[in-house]
Amino acid sequence: MKTISVKREGSRWYVVLSCDDVPAEILPATGAVVGVDMGVASFLTTSDGEQVGNPRHLAASAGKLAAAQQDLARNKRGSKRRRKAVARVAALHGKVRRQRLDGAHKAANALVRDYDMIVHEDLRIANMTKSPAPKPDGEGGYLPNRAAAKAGLNKSILDAGWGVFLGVLAHKAESAGRELISVDPHNTSRTCAPCGHMAKENRATQAEFACTACGHTAHADVNAAINILRAGLALREAAAA
Repeated sequence: MKTISVKREGSRWYVVLSCDDVPAEILPATGAVVGVDMGVASFLTTSDGEQVGNPRHLAASAGKLAAAQQDLARNKRGSKRRRKAVARVAALHGKVRRQRLDGAHKAANALVRDYDMIVHEDLRIANMTKSPAPKPDGEGGYLPNRAAAKAGLNKSILDAGWGVFLGVLAHKAESAGRELISVDPHNTSRTCAPCGHMAKENRATQAEFACTACGHTAHADVNAAINILRAGLALREAAAA
């Protein structure tokens, strides 16, 4: 054991252990590989067609959080009531974090148990959640942008907890002896998995993929996950060569 640290979150206390030489628990080979597409409508979709729903933990607690934050704002600084209100807000945020982490562990466990190789998108979440910069209109003002809509999307992305999940998945895959590959997600949602035709028009709706070249139709996220898997297999073959 290298370090032991104790931390407090609200009324909860945690002991965090850091250890060396922890034996890996290598899982038996399954012979299966999978591509994983991350999303907001569905938390993840596999190339085998399986989907994990997005629980939207923060959105589910939004009403309670809003009420708790309003109560906090009404209380005088330094008062006993304000300290209780601060603790209530912290407890609600802590519950959301624990729910998100629990969901990440369950989804990662299922993938690591069933597949020898897992391919996922190399997501730059910090870049994806940047607010759009205002554009000058040439007359001293700024053009209207989609800042409000983008803020809603950013909130949904952060609520989904992709970063938490990918971190948990990386640790579990290493411990289980599974291969984890990240690939560039560029155009994976616009490219037809059977014929390779890439066009913006292929993505008919958020959920529907319809190739304008060969007529192939599929769930858009499943099609993207197949492309992600194919890219991962190509990377592995290139590395081997």
